Amino acid sequence: MTSHWEEFFASTSPPCDLEENKKLLKDFTNYHLHFRRKIVLVTSGGTTVPLEHNTVRFVDNFSAGTRGSASAEHFLEAGYAVIFMFRTKTLEPFVRHFMGQKFLDLLEINRSSDSTMVNVKSENIDNILPVLTQYKAIQERRQLLCLQFTSLPEYMWLLRAACESLSPYGPLAVMYLAAAVSDFYIPTHQMPTHKMQSDSGPPTISLQLVPKMLEPLVSLWIPNAFVVSFKLETDESLLISKARGALAKYKHKLVIANLLQTRKHRVVFVTPEDTQEVVLTEEEIQSGIEIESKIVLLLVAKHDKFIQEAV
Repeated sequence: MTSHWEEFFASTSPPCDLEENKKLLKDFTNYHLHFRRKIVLVTSGGTTVPLEHNTVRFVDNFSAGTRGSASAEHFLEAGYAVIFMFRTKTLEPFVRHFMGQKFLDLLEINRSSDSTMVNVKSENIDNILPVLTQYKAIQERRQLLCLQFTSLPEYMWLLRAACESLSPYGPLAVMYLAAAVSDFYIPTHQMPTHKMQSDSGPPTISLQLVPKMLEPLVSLWIPNAFVVSFKLETDESLLISKARGALAKYKHKLVIANLLQTRKHRVVFVTPEDTQEVVLTEEEIQSGIEIESKIVLLLVAKHDKFIQEAV
């Protein structure tokens, strides 16, 4: 009997750049497997659900990618190789510190009779230099691979390909699934080919539930990895019970539960056995400390213990 996730892949065409991304994944994972380096897949940003084959309109699970991009940097600092799988035009590691027009304000143009140069303003060097230095060191170590997606199908195909490449790592791999993935979609055969016309009146759109890819991911694709998912709620009374329900259903290692209203300074680590709050103090908030630094520090300790127990 075919499962829902198998039906999804059978009925949804792979993205045109999938084979190219598979090669990038294979080269990156093979390189770091040689060193027995710990590795993490960080998913970040939200997915779109197209409403037409020639897409003009779509439903958007929007996420700026703040948690994913910040976490990727902290995993890199901890020595992990990082596959950063992110929604196009959301925040990325390192460049997230200098987004938008404000980046241009950090620069100046110096002209002479012989040449024109663009320099960083002297008063901004102390802000840019540490980030640039860290980024260049990461590049030299080939420690970061960034892969992009936009739509839900692109995300699903890329996620499965990443899991297949990471499977040889066994317990050395962490799956840090922070992307905001749509719960609903329109199956390919139900979508109109062209743009829906407004003169036809209000459209009737029937959304189907997206198959939960956490199930095959944990049980089939990468069964020996340390898998971490996120649970976002707006109702405090549902937070822990929903997280525990996901753990019971999918049998992964950890859910990081957070409320929409307080997600930037409080999360709860939920395992089948216990819960553990991670909180920023008022002093830490004022000093610019990111809660992702605490999240990753705690996760690294849990992952190390997981590796030891797996040996």
